[in-house]
Amino acid sequence: MTFYFATPHHAWERGTNENTNGLIRQYLPKRTSMARVTQRDCNRIAKKLNTRPRKRNDYDTPEERFHAA
Repeated sequence: MTFYFATPHHAWERGTNENTNGLIRQYLPKRTSMARVTQRDCNRIAKKLNTRPRKRNDYDTPEERFHAA
């Protein structure tokens, strides 16, 4: 298996990762103390993101695409 690593400080090489970080920031703004974030909070955020339609998936949700495979 071939592995590819992004160059440090080159956010444009990590498009999907950076986009997902932006979506998570809607729920956990910068400087939010992770000491206050529970597993239940993380599960709730993951559920919201996985059931959110995405343009890149022709407006299917990630959950729909996962179960279609």
